Amino acid sequence: MDKRSIIGYILIGFVLIGYFMLNQPSPEDIARQQRYNDSIALVEKGKQLAEKAQEQLRLNEIEEQKKDSSNILFNALNGTEETITLSNEYISVDLSTLGGCVSAVTLKEYNDQQGKPLVMFDKRDKAGNFDSNTINFIFEGKQGVRNIATDELYFTPMVKGGTEAAMRLSLGEERYIEFTYKLNGYMLDMHIDAKNMDDILSSRKSAGIEWRQLARQHEPGYEFEQRFTSLTYKPVNDDSDYLSEMQDDSEKFTEPMKWIACKNQFFSCIMIAGEDFSDVSLDSKKIEKGQNMLKSFSANMNVPFDPTGVKATGIQFYFGPNKFGTLQECSSMSLNAGDDLELEEIIYFGWPIVRWINRYFIMYLFDGLSGLGLNMGLVLILLTIIIKTIVYPFTKKSYVSSAKMRALKPYIDEINAKYTKKEDALKKQQEIMGLYSKYGASPMGGCLPMLIQMPVFIALFNFVPNAIELRQESFLWANDLSAFDSIISWDQPIWLIGNHISLFCLLFCVTQIVNTYYTSKMQPSMGSSEMEQQQKMMRWMMYLMPVMFFFMFNDYSSGLNFYYFVSTLISVGIFIYLRRAVKEDELLKKMEAYAESNKNNPAKKSNMMARLEALQEQQRRLAEEQEKMRKARNGKK
Repeated sequence: MDKRSIIGYILIGFVLIGYFMLNQPSPEDIARQQRYNDSIALVEKGKQLAEKAQEQLRLNEIEEQKKDSSNILFNALNGTEETITLSNEYISVDLSTLGGCVSAVTLKEYNDQQGKPLVMFDKRDKAGNFDSNTINFIFEGKQGVRNIATDELYFTPMVKGGTEAAMRLSLGEERYIEFTYKLNGYMLDMHIDAKNMDDILSSRKSAGIEWRQLARQHEPGYEFEQRFTSLTYKPVNDDSDYLSEMQDDSEKFTEPMKWIACKNQFFSCIMIAGEDFSDVSLDSKKIEKGQNMLKSFSANMNVPFDPTGVKATGIQFYFGPNKFGTLQECSSMSLNAGDDLELEEIIYFGWPIVRWINRYFIMYLFDGLSGLGLNMGLVLILLTIIIKTIVYPFTKKSYVSSAKMRALKPYIDEINAKYTKKEDALKKQQEIMGLYSKYGASPMGGCLPMLIQMPVFIALFNFVPNAIELRQESFLWANDLSAFDSIISWDQPIWLIGNHISLFCLLFCVTQIVNTYYTSKMQPSMGSSEMEQQQKMMRWMMYLMPVMFFFMFNDYSSGLNFYYFVSTLISVGIFIYLRRAVKEDELLKKMEAYAESNKNNPAKKSNMMARLEALQEQQRRLAEEQEKMRKARNGKK
C-alpha cells in the first residue's frame, strides 16, 4: 500500500469520526427520548394494570356465579378437573375436562435433551407474566345472556381412552355443546356439535377462538432455535408467511386463513380450519433466556359455528415434527376430501430459486443418502462430494478462464506500457478487450460459473438447519449436528462470540482463508498500478470475510459448519489439482493457434467492445469540440 492510499484511509477515518461526533444526540435530545420512553413504559404499565384489573373482575364474577344455583352454568362452573389421554404409536395427547381442550402433547419418537419423550407443550408451562398454553372457545350469547367461554367451564367425558374421546358441556336437560376428538397419526380431528343451543346463543353463526401457546426450548442453543421459532400462517389464496422471528410482532388480517402454526425449529403445533378462519389477529413476543421458553404466541380468530346443531364445526390439529414427508402425508388428511392442506410450507427453504433447489434436488438427495443407514456426518460428506462433482465443470471452466487471463499477461503488459496517459484509458481498454477476443479469452468467464454455484451455497444454508434428521445425531466431537459444537465454553457471554467456540466453525473459517489464498493466486494481474491497488484491497477484504463468518456462524448448527468445512476443503483440493493439471504455457500455445486460425475470420464484436468503441468515439468528438472552442476563444483575444 502506497503513501497516498494510507493518507486517504486516515482522512476517511477522520471524516467518519467527525460524522459520528456531529451526529451524536445532544443532552436535550437524550432527555427528550428518555421522556418518550418513560411515557411509553407508563402507558404499557397502565395497560397491564387494566388487563389485570379486568381479569380480576372476571374471576370475581365467576366466583359469584359459582354460588348461584339458578345460573345455567352452575354445574359447569363447579367440577373437578380430569385428564383424558389419547395415544397411538406416534403421539400422546392430554385432554382436560376444564375447558374440554388439549392440555399437553408428547411425541413418542423424539426425545428432549434429558433423553425423555419430548413434551411439545403443557398447560402448566410458565414464563413470567406470559399466558400459558390454552385453547378457549367463546360462544356469543343472545342479548342479556352471558358469553360462554369454555376455558372456565368443566366438561363431562362421554367417551374416553384409546384414540377417541368426547367432552360434553351440559347447560340443562338436552342442551349442550360437545367436543369430539379422533387421533390419527400426528393429526387430531375435532368436531364441535351443539344441541338446543339456539335459544341462548346468538344466531351470528360463528364462534371465537383464543389460542395461547408458549414455545418451549427443545434444543441446546437458545439464540439459534429462537431464530427458527415463529408464528406462521397460511392464507387460503396465498403462500404461507410468518411474524418476525427477531423481534416482537403482531398483525391483523381480513383475508381468510387455512391454518395457523406455532412453529419451533423442528416441531410445530398447527391449528387447521375446516371452513377457514376469519378476523385473524396474531401476536408474537420474545421471552428472555433462562426460562426454558422461547416465545409467547397468541392467535384470536373466528370459525363458523351453527348453534342449531344442524352442521358441526370441524377443526384439525397437527402435533409433530417439521419433516417434509410427514407434513406432506398429513396434508392429504384434510376434513374436506381432496383438499391439500399444504402443511409442508411451514418449512422455510428460502427464496423461489433457492427453494426449488432444496425442494426438488437437495431434499431428495439428502433423503436418499439418509436411507442408506449411514452416520449423518458421513451423509453430509457424501452430499458435499456429490454436489462438488456436479458443479466441478463450472469450477474448472472458471479456473481455465482465469488461467487464460494470466497467460495473456505479457501481452497486457505491452498494452499498458503503450498507453500511459489517462486520456488513453478507453483506447487501452478497447485494445485489451480486442486482445481477449482475438485469443478466445473472456474476463467474465470466471465470474459466471461462480455465480451459478451461489444458489446451491445459499440453498444448503437454508436446508441444513431445518433438517430434523440431524437432530441429536453425533459425529466426531459434535454431540448434536443440529446444534453448535463447543470445544471451549464459559459462563458469561462475550459480545459477538457468545459463551463458546465452535471447532467446526473455526475449521471452516481457517479453510476459507486457505481457499482465499489459492483463489487469489489464480487471479490474473491487472497490469496498471491503480488496478493492482484495487486488487490488493479486494484480496484483503476476502481475507476478512472468514473472520466475519466466524462471528456469524459460531452459534449455528455444527452440521452446517461441517458441510461448509468439507466443501471448502474439497475446493482447496480442486484448486491445487487444477493448478498442476492446467499448464499456462500449453494453454497460451492453444490460444495463439486459435488466434492464427481466426486471423482472416475476425470474431463478431461483443457488446462490451461496441460500447467501448462508442465511448471512445464520443470522447474523440468531445475533445474536438473542446479544441475548437479553445481556438475560437484564442482568436477573439
